[in-house]
Amino acid sequence: MALSNRQRRNVAFGVLTVLLVVSVVALFFFLEYRRTHVTTDDAFVDGHIHIVASKVPGTVLVLHVKDNELVKKDDPILEIDPVDYRLALQEAQASLEMEKARLTEVRSRVTTAGKQLLEIRASLDAARSALKAQEALAWKADQDLKRAEPLIREQIVTQEYYDQRRTNNEVAVAQVKSARENVVRLEGSVEAQKSLIVQLEAAVGPQLALIQQKEALAEKAKQNLGYTKIVAPAEGYVTKRSAEVGNQVQAGQPLLAVVALAQEKIWVTANYKETELRDVRPGQKVQFRVDTYPGKVFRGRVNSIMAGTGSAFSLFPPENATGNYVKIVQRIPVRISIDEASDPDHLLRVGMSVVPTILIER
Repeated sequence: MALSNRQRRNVAFGVLTVLLVVSVVALFFFLEYRRTHVTTDDAFVDGHIHIVASKVPGTVLVLHVKDNELVKKDDPILEIDPVDYRLALQEAQASLEMEKARLTEVRSRVTTAGKQLLEIRASLDAARSALKAQEALAWKADQDLKRAEPLIREQIVTQEYYDQRRTNNEVAVAQVKSARENVVRLEGSVEAQKSLIVQLEAAVGPQLALIQQKEALAEKAKQNLGYTKIVAPAEGYVTKRSAEVGNQVQAGQPLLAVVALAQEKIWVTANYKETELRDVRPGQKVQFRVDTYPGKVFRGRVNSIMAGTGSAFSLFPPENATGNYVKIVQRIPVRISIDEASDPDHLLRVGMSVVPTILIER
């Protein structure tokens, strides 16, 4: 039965009304979704990448790991031929011991010189006492001679008596002279010994400094020997291994990388437009997908928002004072932490493309 024109218009109006209502409802839900969900496809998995390099040059002797192998922190990775560094350590230690022996010798000479100084001073004290005694004897001999002179003139005493007194006086004067010369000699010896001690003690300081230098060289040689054994800086997977047994490597040359994949070691860096971050706050829930696992939804939370746009930290920051300014919406990196329960098998890899959606809490 054919519909009349009026009926057809009513049907068309009804269809249009339904479509309009559906469109309005769809638009409402779309706008509400956009208001409570912030999504970007400019995001990737980020993490700690530990570049492993040798601190000393040498030849790779042993390689303990392969690409994509899981290693624990402090696991051995490779070894540099240690022969030259072991010899350098032995040489440094021998040089250190030699300088220590020299210091011991210098200190022993200082001690010996100190003892000798005490002995010389004791001899000097004895010589001074002897000088005083000789001076007393000389004074007595002089007095005896003076008393004998008038007696010999008056012939009260014999010539022999007078000659004996004169001889005694001459002997006493000679002994005083000898004792005084001995005191002067010992005083000179004391000063010479003091100078020797000062000279020896002055050599102790430089010798101590030289020993410290040798100790530093020995410690450096010991460190260099330890650097021939390279261990994993963190738990993770070995990647980008370029070292092979027999390769000659230089200090600072990258040999491989260790990528940590534990949840606390990786995160998502999402570059959102600045116009989308008005209601984004740390702690908000995030859902994200990766291209590798299109059917799997991972979860996380907003950890922090960078304190500047990506362009502000580029090698050549934009210069907007030239007069040819074109406004471009900037992107601000947002760090998203990953829930441990959402990736128990460590499926995520650093560098994977991510599509995160931040769930805005109203």
